[in-house]
This record gives sequence, structure tokens and C-alpha cells, in this order.
Amino acid sequence: MGSLEGGKIKGHAVCIPFPAQGHINPLLQLAKLLHSRGFHITFVNTHFNHRRLLRSRGPRSLDGLPGFRFAAIPDGLPLSDTDSTQDIPSLCASTPVHSLHPFRCLLSDLAASSDVPPVSCIISDGVMSFTLDAAREFGIPEVLFWTPSACGFLGYTQYKALLQRALVPLKDQSCLTNGYLETKIDWMPGMMKNASLKDIPSFIRTTDPDDFMIKFLVTETERSSKASAIIINTFDSLERDAIDALSAMFPAPVFTIGPLHLMLNTHIKDNHQLKSIGSNLWKEDRGCMEWLDSKEPNSVVYVNFGSIAVMTSQQLVEMAWGLANSKKDFLWIIRPDLVTGNSAVLPPEFLEETRGKGKLASWCPQEEVLSHRALAGFLTHSGWNSTLESLGAGVPMICWPFFGEQPTNCRYSCEEWGVGMEIASDVNREEVERVVRELMDGEKGKEMKRKTAEWKKKAEAAVAPGGSSDVNLETLFSRMQDLSFDPKQK
Repeated sequence: MGSLEGGKIKGHAVCIPFPAQGHINPLLQLAKLLHSRGFHITFVNTHFNHRRLLRSRGPRSLDGLPGFRFAAIPDGLPLSDTDSTQDIPSLCASTPVHSLHPFRCLLSDLAASSDVPPVSCIISDGVMSFTLDAAREFGIPEVLFWTPSACGFLGYTQYKALLQRALVPLKDQSCLTNGYLETKIDWMPGMMKNASLKDIPSFIRTTDPDDFMIKFLVTETERSSKASAIIINTFDSLERDAIDALSAMFPAPVFTIGPLHLMLNTHIKDNHQLKSIGSNLWKEDRGCMEWLDSKEPNSVVYVNFGSIAVMTSQQLVEMAWGLANSKKDFLWIIRPDLVTGNSAVLPPEFLEETRGKGKLASWCPQEEVLSHRALAGFLTHSGWNSTLESLGAGVPMICWPFFGEQPTNCRYSCEEWGVGMEIASDVNREEVERVVRELMDGEKGKEMKRKTAEWKKKAEAAVAPGGSSDVNLETLFSRMQDLSFDPKQK
């Protein structure tokens, strides 16, 4: 694929992610692919995350390159210099109110500028659908990018039906422990067999009839019908039933174009300048890679619970001693804000016990880590980016989901795709030790490694020339050059 320089500009895409790490990463990957095909890119972060990126990547990191620019708008929340993720419900409530007008102003400024081509399309995160109002005002087609898995997105689309069937909200707190979440939901199109309420994205686990997140997600999924197209970072053979159900649900075409990190590696692997544009909001510890280089093949468990999940001090200690007692080497990413209300402090005895066998870091280049020969498994929160990156690297998973669609991803990983084992939410050291040993040495671990190797091949086939995701991406690129983009054209 060629670059923008010296070639015909095919369009100008304004890309605006939801302001959290797991949403920024895949949209930036797509923006890079668009730029490599001749699109001018304006990538819109919030002021808070723009400042974080400058701190983590360096003062020149957002200078971009010809045809690739960054912009920033407010999110309505107080600015600070912390390197922690903002409260997600607060962001969901604030951005539609406080970001729409600045986004309109940005589009107006771009329209008036002689330095950039006219904006031909907007690519917005699926939960930033307020941007549809601005798109309609300016007569610009908009594509919505839903960053969860197809099965997770499908679960969100069913929140209204769950409300109508009076399955949610929960009657009281006892429903969390008395077996109510085992209620079967076999009426849900496209969902896995034997699915139950516990497999639906976890915002339904509330007793509040006016719960904000449920109402917010009902609104956002319904507004997706107004988009010119819908994008999902997945591939057809992985989530066929869920994809078919979503395609039947929306008037706009649904494009599966993932795994995007593999697509990027396939199509711009030699474009070092474009690849160098980073999105990590925390500074990476490159010492992780040197430490992995010193380890034997298939000997290390990688532990990372993503950019948002938080745990209690007790859970941290139980996880730590489970890893120590397994006697296996581990690389553990512990963000400064990982523990609720406290800094993450590990017992001195644990640090002494694991000296030489454990490596602790605050952040790392995860894709590189998962592709390292030393990796044997991934203890993960089952976020969708992490799940896809693990499948793409052929690394089996131990799943400890926290919230959102993570329980859905976990269930599919363990039951449908055969690549994971789940840890109970009330984690204890004995269970952690057991599953780590099983992953590394047991028969279940061997079977999971076999299955992940199969899914890795299928993922690579999807992004290869002529593969399902490659064809979908080419079709999307072609349609995005047509200003008369008709959402009724499947």
C-alpha cells in the first residue's frame, strides 16, 4: 500500500474515539490503514488524553506526518495531570453534553481551512453517537466503529429487550449470588448456545430502575441505525452467528475488518514513520522485552488487566501469592491506579520469594510481549483488544473478567473457542496457582494451545489478501470515497 505523499488524496476522515485506551488503540490502527490508502486523517482526542499522550510519548509525538494530524476537544470533566483513566460512566454522561459543540466547531474550522481537503467522512466510536448530529448538520456521512467484540456489541443491543421482559434491573442484591444470573436467554438471536444473564455485558447487574449506563447503551445502540456503516474489529469465522444477527438488525452494512493489529502489520509493515505514531497513554517499560529475552521459550505467564479494571488490595495479594506459589516465571503489569483507592503495594515477602522469576512493570508494548517466544500464556481481564491480540499471537488465556462485555468475551473464550480458563471473581491464591499450573503443564493447557494455534491461522487468513477482513476493508475504503454513501445499500 502506498502513502499519501505524492499520491491522490482519496478523502479526509475525521476519527474520534471514546476517550479510553482500549477505544483509542483500534481506531488509531484503522486511521493508519486509511492514511496508507491515501486518506487525509484528523484524529480527535480529548484534551485530557492529548496531554497524557504528550507525557507518555514525548512532546513531538503528536506532530503527526504529512496528511495525518491530531486535534483535541474537551470532554467536560476537570483536567488533571494524573495518568489514570477517567471514570467511564462520567465520561459517557459528559461527552454528549460537553463535546458536541467543540466537535461542531472543529468540523467548521476544517471546512474553512485551505490547508486540508474537505472532510468526506467521520469515523466515530459507537458510544460517541452524539457525533451523528454534527455529521448530519454538515452533510457528512458517518461510520460508527463499535470496539467491543461482535458478541459483546450484540449483548448491548439486547438491553432494551431485557428491560421489556423485566429481566433487568435485578430485584435486589441477592440476585447476584442466588443463581438468578443463570437464567437462560435462549431467545436472543446470534448469541451462543446455553447463554444466560451472566454472559451478557455486566451493566445489567444493577437494582436501579433508572440506571444510567443501561439507558445510555440502549440509546447508543439504537442510534447506530442512523450510521452510514458499522465497523467491528473481529473476523467472520470467529463470530459468525453474532455478526449475522447484527447485520440483520441494522439498515447500514456491518463490516468486520479485524484483527486490526494484524491487518496493520500486513499492510503497512514497511512504513516505519506511520507505525511510529503511538497511542499508549502510559509510558512503556522496554525493559520487559529485555527480561523476556533472558527466558526460555514457552516459560512465562503474562499478567495484565488492561487500562481500566481495578481490584482490591486483598485481590492483589491473592493474585500475587497464586503466581508465586505456581513457581512459574511471570511478567505482571501493575498500573499505578490498579488498586481501588490505593497505590498497588505488594508484600515484601512476595517480592523476595519471586526475585528472578517475576518482572513487574507499569506498562508495556503488549503486542510485542504476546508475540515473544518466551510467552506461554496470558492472564487477562478479557478485554476485546487483549483477547484479539492473544488469539493473533496463538497465546492461550486465563480469564478474570471485571465488567462490561469482558464476561461475554470470557465465556466465548472458554466455552466456544476453547482458548481460555476462567478464574472466579472472588479470586484466591489456590485457584490462581492451580490454573497457572494447568495452563503451563496440564492436558487442558495443551488443548488450549492447540486451539489458539488454529485461531491464529484463521485470523491471519482473514487479514491476508483476499481474506474476509481484507475484502471487507477494501469495500469500506471504496465506499468511503463516495459522498452519496447510502446506508440502505447492504
